[in-house]
Amino acid sequence: MHNIFSDSNQIGTVSGFSELVHTDFKGERNALCWYRNLDGDFNEIVAKLKIKENITEVYPKDLLALQLSEKGNIAREIILNDLRLLTDFGASPALNLLKCYERDDEFDFISTDVYSFHVDRSPIATDTFLCTYHGAASDIISNAQAKQKILIPEIRNKLAALHDGPSEEFEDFLKENYFDLHYQALPHAVPVNLGLGHLWRLAVDHPQQQVLPCIHRAPIENKGEYRLLLIC
Repeated sequence: MHNIFSDSNQIGTVSGFSELVHTDFKGERNALCWYRNLDGDFNEIVAKLKIKENITEVYPKDLLALQLSEKGNIAREIILNDLRLLTDFGASPALNLLKCYERDDEFDFISTDVYSFHVDRSPIATDTFLCTYHGAASDIISNAQAKQKILIPEIRNKLAALHDGPSEEFEDFLKENYFDLHYQALPHAVPVNLGLGHLWRLAVDHPQQQVLPCIHRAPIENKGEYRLLLIC
């Protein structure tokens, strides 16, 4: 199967949900994509949902309450099926209608919000699943094209100045404040946009992980447009 992601060593492509969840990450591969060209009118769903705050969780009952056209109904069935597949697998998917995420502007030299390239971390073996149905889509970047921000000398020195405890506790300070999860793209880096409709599985930093965690970021939203995102 050839598609726009097939030529990347970082990304494996699969043709169905079972293959998505049962294919192992290995080597440089820390992202798997169930590549799909979805039919249906997802814009109609977004237009009929009510956004209550910057991030509004949408439940199956909210989708089922919408009066939709034939194309809108196709889109709804796709979303409900994705939620069902992930729930049956044992994941806890959430469907979010997004205006924007909260920005972190506490420090001018390092950002720890989701618009910054970052990895996810968990104390247990798990993966991140996501699919953007409408709006701007997330980016990933290969680990070779990014550097952990806490290893950049000028950032590390400023973080050390913030830390008022013993030097042997500095690494714990970095981890407790999630500074160690964030990355700076190198000048030659070429991020990969995850596109619309594809269901992704990204490697997470956890104790049993055999590969490097997948570095990713949320996109800057398109002006006047909400995102519809499945994530878990």
